[in-house]
Amino acid sequence: MKSIADKLASLLLAAGASVGVWAATAGFAAVHAAVNDLPGGPAVNQLNLGPAVTRIAAEQQWLHWMMLIICTVIFIGVFGVMFYSIFKHRKSKGAKSADFHESVGVEIAWTVVPFIIVILMALPATKVVVAQKDTSNADLTIKVTGYQWKWGYDYLKGEGEGIAFVSTLDNSHRVMSASGNPPPTDDYLLKVDKPLVVPVDQKVRIITTANDVIHSFMVPAFGIKQDAIPGFVRDTWFRAEKTGDFYGQCAELCGKEHAYMPIHVKVVSADDYKVWVEAEKKAMAAKQDDPNKVWVLNDLVIRGEKVYAANCAFCHLANGKGTGSNKPLDGSLVVRDADKSKQLAIVLNGKGQMPAWKQQLSDTEIAAVMTYTKNAWSNKTGFLVQPSEVKAAR
Repeated sequence: MKSIADKLASLLLAAGASVGVWAATAGFAAVHAAVNDLPGGPAVNQLNLGPAVTRIAAEQQWLHWMMLIICTVIFIGVFGVMFYSIFKHRKSKGAKSADFHESVGVEIAWTVVPFIIVILMALPATKVVVAQKDTSNADLTIKVTGYQWKWGYDYLKGEGEGIAFVSTLDNSHRVMSASGNPPPTDDYLLKVDKPLVVPVDQKVRIITTANDVIHSFMVPAFGIKQDAIPGFVRDTWFRAEKTGDFYGQCAELCGKEHAYMPIHVKVVSADDYKVWVEAEKKAMAAKQDDPNKVWVLNDLVIRGEKVYAANCAFCHLANGKGTGSNKPLDGSLVVRDADKSKQLAIVLNGKGQMPAWKQQLSDTEIAAVMTYTKNAWSNKTGFLVQPSEVKAAR
């Protein structure tokens, strides 16, 4: 009886476990039912490579399937013969092993056939690898700099030359992640405040480097993945054949917020690209406020709060407390110091994980954000920084 009871208990536990697994699976499916495929990005339950929008990416996918098919055929052939031999010539059926020493024909065959297979695989692969590295005759050259944890884009050559900005994870997604229970979102942790914009059907050369640690610039739809290494310059290229939004991520483990530096590339028509370039240059010109204008404290604080929210709040938080190794600004001795030179040098030239802002922000914006930090939260120093002081420090 005890044995029967034990068996019944085991069956009930197994049934309960199955119901639990089914319930968990159903719950997971229900939560993720609202999430859809992201065009240009990952798909729900994706098993295969995403749709290619460049010739290189398409050839990479063709190589992937060619290699997979060849390896599968070899696997089936080798193991098929092996298992057939084991089964057909087993001892229980009275099989006896053959008595021979060598076969020149077999040895030649198992040397020549694999060599031919390797050559057939290597030729198209080499062609694609060489094409991947041919960055000559680019229509547009963009330098991509990896920071912990954001991307800096500088348009070096071609239409849009001189445009520069930093692209950061959208703060709303950072808040969702910090909540521990983010709502279903198609572009979760892929939305940025400012995407990289490029024209369709033009060769774009990407030059990669980094400010702190090794990062990796990867956009699967373009078939590109290039490490960004401090002190080194690497390059890759792509030519998008269709317009749209395409997503990637840093593909090198670069620190605790590695998951928070997405890549968003917006491919637009040639006409739309011209419009974007004109708008960006007008915005850059508007940023060049008169550095000789003398501001009052309240106006600078109001202006600085906006600059801080757009550029600094991601690392130092809206309350100035900092995150992880990012030092707090609230109560900082450097920020509260009447001697502005130390803070000004850090903002202009960067320090540690903090990037240099002298290229991205105008004299007025730097003066405003410094004034804001000196008077926000518990600092309340009453000190202000004039744009002319920033101009002199440059």
